[in-house]
Amino acid sequence: MINQQFQDKGKDMWKFYVFSIIGIISFFIPIQIGKDNTILVDHIHLGIRSLLGDLTAYYALIIIIIGAILPVIRMDFKKSFTDCVLVIFKLLGAVIGIMYVFKIGPKLLFDKDYGPFLFDKLMLPLSVLIPVGAIALSFLVGYGLLEFIGVLMQPIMRPIFKTPGKSAVDAVASFVGSYSLGLLITNRVYKDGMYNKKEAVIIATGFSTVSATFMVIVARTLDLMGHWNLFFWSTLIITFVVTAISAHLPPISRESEAYYNNQEGQKESKVKGNYMKAAYDEAKKQSYQSLTLFKNIGLNLKDGVEMTMAILPSILSIGFLGLILANFTPIIDWLSYIFFSALIPCILATDIKIPIWKLVVIWFIRVALTLLIAIPLSLLIF
Repeated sequence: MINQQFQDKGKDMWKFYVFSIIGIISFFIPIQIGKDNTILVDHIHLGIRSLLGDLTAYYALIIIIIGAILPVIRMDFKKSFTDCVLVIFKLLGAVIGIMYVFKIGPKLLFDKDYGPFLFDKLMLPLSVLIPVGAIALSFLVGYGLLEFIGVLMQPIMRPIFKTPGKSAVDAVASFVGSYSLGLLITNRVYKDGMYNKKEAVIIATGFSTVSATFMVIVARTLDLMGHWNLFFWSTLIITFVVTAISAHLPPISRESEAYYNNQEGQKESKVKGNYMKAAYDEAKKQSYQSLTLFKNIGLNLKDGVEMTMAILPSILSIGFLGLILANFTPIIDWLSYIFFSALIPCILATDIKIPIWKLVVIWFIRVALTLLIAIPLSLLIF
């Protein structure tokens, strides 16, 4: 009955065209505005921060405090040892945030490589960027674009990465935007039953591990901007190759294929015949069944704010401790704190629920594979 109905609702496809174009422009097309050449979501985030001025710090602090208090109210510390540790880190993050904003505490906190770096360079951008990205996500997810790309990319993504074709959108969003935006998309699609647990783990730990914006920071730090194209494309290719290999290895290969909250899930059906026609039919069906734009925005904004509150306090505390370890001990060389202060809290803030021990194992496998590929490649090039 629904299939017959959506076939007769071609006029509703304006949502697919209009909202998809807005979503693509928002996430994937860098635009030059003033001195900044970045995606529209980032421009909006920068505009909001400029408008708020010094108030941005207080807004971020409120998010951090709420994010630290809510887990205590919900008694998350009773769920597991990992949750208990995370609650402690979030409370510590709130304390650090209060001290930094109100200029109280040890001198070390205000050293340019500690508080200013963590709060001004990470907390302030993420506090605005994730909610803004969540709103923009409403145009990208829900009106047929994912389904359209999913059918077209199915012959590539499924055999190589063991993920649905629509995960190609996650991969591009992570690279062009940021891993936090990529994880926001992954979490939403997983909760909607379009990824199973194994697929969500592959995407979160594979495609959402690096972004072009972070690569620029690394390149500038290591004085590699003169070799930007080589650095960017080799990183992109190696990341995707490592993701393809690790998806077929334990512990990912043994991950559950159940869907979020035991949903039946939207399993991909193998396309027979014309892929373009099948892709358009899937987009038409989704566009007809879609939520209204305001409901979609409300749903995504709620997810975005919840993720922001979940990750900011833990990033602040773990990042601060990581910087101390990096500057005063050799431990950081073993633990790779960038990994633990940014990506790990973001993943743990999603509904995918990957244990820390499994994340560490996956990280170790990816590092080993990356070195095995990157070292011979660098010898061939140089």
